[in-house]
Amino acid sequence: MSKWFNVGKLVNTHGIRGEVRIVSRTDFPEERYKKGNRLYLFLPDQKEPLEVVVETRRVHKSFDLLTFEGYHNVNQVEKLKGSIVKVPEDQLGDLEEGEYYFHEIVGCKVLLQENMEEIGKVTEVLTPGANDVWVVKPQKGKDILIPYIDSVVKKVDVKEKTIIIEPLEGLF
Repeated sequence: MSKWFNVGKLVNTHGIRGEVRIVSRTDFPEERYKKGNRLYLFLPDQKEPLEVVVETRRVHKSFDLLTFEGYHNVNQVEKLKGSIVKVPEDQLGDLEEGEYYFHEIVGCKVLLQENMEEIGKVTEVLTPGANDVWVVKPQKGKDILIPYIDSVVKKVDVKEKTIIIEPLEGLF
């Protein structure tokens, strides 16, 4: 059984020619939704995913609008609304040095560089703009926001699930 990764949600149809609206959850929409790519739709009332092949993609407002091979009218895609769009692990591409998939970061222990004291675990990755921000849940107290920048994040070990940081003054 393969491991699946969420890349979006099919929220609605668009027009009458089989186009669907996807709220994307991937950092690589151009790659993920390119013509010929296989996506898997997990419908709420189905046990097995439905495999579809991307025919076209365009961006409209904050949505990715896709058509799938063999689905050319609104009646065919209406039943797909609400499905979660996923890809198997073997479709994940290799990343550059210092780049990580969200699933690799979430769950990592965050340690202080000076004394290796654990401050908490990463629960979420935010993408507000220039750099990602990692949400760290401490044992007690409010969440801590760690900017993913070289001056703060000193070492990431996804195999050991640990991140070593040197916090900026005033971070805590």
